[in-house]
Amino acid sequence: MAMYVSNKDETVRLFKNPVLEYFSHIHPATPVVVYVPVVVWMLVRSAQVLAWYQLIVIALLGLIGWTLFEYVFHRFVFHYEPKSQWGKKLHFLVHGVHHDYPRDRTRLVMPLLVSVPLATLLYFAYGAILPSGWHEGFFAGFVAGYVAYDSIHYMTHHWPMRGRIGRFLKAYHMKHHYVDDRSAFGVSNPLWDYVFATTPQQKSLDQRVSNAH
Repeated sequence: MAMYVSNKDETVRLFKNPVLEYFSHIHPATPVVVYVPVVVWMLVRSAQVLAWYQLIVIALLGLIGWTLFEYVFHRFVFHYEPKSQWGKKLHFLVHGVHHDYPRDRTRLVMPLLVSVPLATLLYFAYGAILPSGWHEGFFAGFVAGYVAYDSIHYMTHHWPMRGRIGRFLKAYHMKHHYVDDRSAFGVSNPLWDYVFATTPQQKSLDQRVSNAH
């Protein structure tokens, strides 16, 4: 059974309201244009408080924090299976449309109407936990991870992806779309799929073991 409605670079109308429909589309370069300046600003603010080695450590921790957030959000939010009709409609708007139309380049990266409120919430949440300087450095690494994620996600669908790493990431994400959407939840990297045994290989092995019993 096909795991998509159309594999062409085409879109589908989601809203009757033209304003809502307009904002449901986003140019794939938008996250880079909007959030790279945020990363730079956060690094500058952090550098005014921390030593350079402290900044590197906290930014790397923020980057790792993003990879875990990416995995958890993709697996448990984007792939949550709602029971109600309202829930199913919301799920389709949030992520289902991407699986039905995986090559729609205008609905590949997260719309600003979603990413900006989420980033704002996380910024203040981290600020409530971490002291000044560390907070901004962690957030810089976290947002840099998000920009890398959205960029890699777009490239896996629309670029040829040269080199060993590029080819691996493209093939890995294509398995999520066209082989088993219950595996390969990491897009920018497979780290947490290995940690939580949700790589395509591990899921296939688990299924064979289950069938054997």
